[in-house]
Amino acid sequence: MPKRKLQGTVVSDKMTKTLVVRVEAVKEHKKYKKRYRVHKNYKAHYTEGSFAVGDSVIIEETSPISKTKSWKVAGKI
Repeated sequence: MPKRKLQGTVVSDKMTKTLVVRVEAVKEHKKYKKRYRVHKNYKAHYTEGSFAVGDSVIIEETSPISKTKSWKVAGKI
């Protein structure tokens, strides 16, 4: 099964070896056909590289690293 990859922006880099990445999507209401934005925050693991708030990154699904972390940073855009 292929690993999912998502694109988002870094919201927080205050934790050690962990980034909080916000992933946004556009959905459409079934009845009224109005488009609206939804977002979700993911905690992603990284070991090397420097990331700052506002950077665009790609995260990749992985086996659970901790209780809330099951994503890793695949690269910077």
